[in-house]
Amino acid sequence: MFDPEELDEIRAGKERWHEETAQPTLDRFGEREERFTTDTAGREVDRLYTPADVADLDYEEDLGFPAEEPYTRGVYSTMYRGQLWTMRQYAGMGTAAETNERFQYLLDQGQTGLSMAFDLPTQMGYDSDDAMAAGEVGKTGVAIDSLRDMEVVFDGIDLGEVSTSMTINAPASVLLAMYVAIGDQQGVPREELRGTIQNDVLKEYIARNTYIYPPEPSMRIITDIFEFCAREVPKFNTISISGYHIREAGSTAAQEIAFTLGNGIEYVETALEAGLDVDDFAPQLSFFFAAYNNIFEEAAKFRAARRLWAEIMEERFDPEDPKSKQLKFHTQTAGSTLTAQQVENNVVRVAYQALAAVLGGTQSLHTNGKDEAVGLPTEDSVRTALRTQQILAHESGVADTIDPLGGSYYVESLTDELAADAREILDTVDDRGGMRRAIEDQWVQREIQDVAYERQQEQEAGERIIVGVNEFTVDEEEPVEIEEVDETLEARQHERLDALREERDDDLVAERLDALRVAAEGDANLLPPMVRAVKAYATTGEICDVLRDAFGEYQPGGPA
Repeated sequence: MFDPEELDEIRAGKERWHEETAQPTLDRFGEREERFTTDTAGREVDRLYTPADVADLDYEEDLGFPAEEPYTRGVYSTMYRGQLWTMRQYAGMGTAAETNERFQYLLDQGQTGLSMAFDLPTQMGYDSDDAMAAGEVGKTGVAIDSLRDMEVVFDGIDLGEVSTSMTINAPASVLLAMYVAIGDQQGVPREELRGTIQNDVLKEYIARNTYIYPPEPSMRIITDIFEFCAREVPKFNTISISGYHIREAGSTAAQEIAFTLGNGIEYVETALEAGLDVDDFAPQLSFFFAAYNNIFEEAAKFRAARRLWAEIMEERFDPEDPKSKQLKFHTQTAGSTLTAQQVENNVVRVAYQALAAVLGGTQSLHTNGKDEAVGLPTEDSVRTALRTQQILAHESGVADTIDPLGGSYYVESLTDELAADAREILDTVDDRGGMRRAIEDQWVQREIQDVAYERQQEQEAGERIIVGVNEFTVDEEEPVEIEEVDETLEARQHERLDALREERDDDLVAERLDALRVAAEGDANLLPPMVRAVKAYATTGEICDVLRDAFGEYQPGGPA
């Protein structure tokens, strides 16, 4: 962009500016901090950025144009000028009927995609009346025990008109099978079903722990999903490779990129080993990142991740379809940054985080309710969170041009640094034998824990200001309205399960579960018999138990 002589002049000009203009002010007033750093990595932020800080930037190689490699500036040619990001609000309200009510409300308020949260028993593959589910039914999301519950959730909602994101991992195949079955009931062609299942079990071993089976059979299930969807549900995103939970566990932005893409590499390699062609499944891989408060670091993170994934796919897997190199991602604002103190401040945090996601080119966005640090979001807080996205889209101007931060000396410098740092981490992962081995050795977990510990120490020492928590506090807090979970919910869910078991054809259920068992013990794709099992109203727990019997359960510290 600048020739060497011009860059030398700029460097000399910066030195002159510092000596003649900045230094007298520094001598007189100083600065607010001894050193300024980015949010998580402690990367020092310079006082001023110039073209000399991006002297090695090659526009075509490092940036390019939207929808062209390396996709730094976006994966679509017109980005938000053509179509806005999908606006999602996470919803799962105890029972299927309550979730349907919240979905209908959000669609009426202008939401353009559904995002489904599940309670802990569902996430762990247990029915609501299992002893392991006691006290947890409907607490963190909706309880889905069978296709009957899914029928209620999507009553009056045309699956041909909406896309649905489901935050489910170990039992993702079961919930996908139910979604396909609902589409079949509604007469929606399978090739028209749109949505995403999270289905990212590797990050469960790293950061979240809602796993069921050991890694090897878990990876087999994921590969079966890739194959099934490529053949029958081609518009459905088969996995949402999640950096969100890695970041929420305490990682830096660069670690979030590296460990997420490292998991992506592992999934691609496993699918190729199973005989799939990269271009048959890679276009439907999607990613899921967190958005934190440092707007510039976060926007640079998304841009760096896009560039790096395109390079990785080209270098390692040589796909022919350009879409196989495109990193498409969903973003959620950072739940761990929300505070129970001065809850109204969370509206501002969420707005800044949403701005960072849009400036970074997200395809889909969830904005947290202000009250999620104290309980399930109320209807009012969910509406405010959705309005935050709508104001960004229609009033702020940030969606009017593509990659508006592109060319910023600071943001381009940050993008390069984050990409380089993530590359270095990935090289270490490779040296350790890949992500599965690094997870087995607990190396990934320790790296994240070390950062989380340092960050907590900074907060406790007052070196990291959290507004309303360790600075700018108030003596008395305003009471916060909390969405309560009905204490009778669990008993009512048990009654629905009892009624289902009375009504269904038990012989048909047993026959279809046996067929699933045969597939699990052999090498047939698990999805077709699973779809048939859910259509017979086999329960989530019954299906997962068949797979538990076939695959065993993962024990922390065991082989990965």
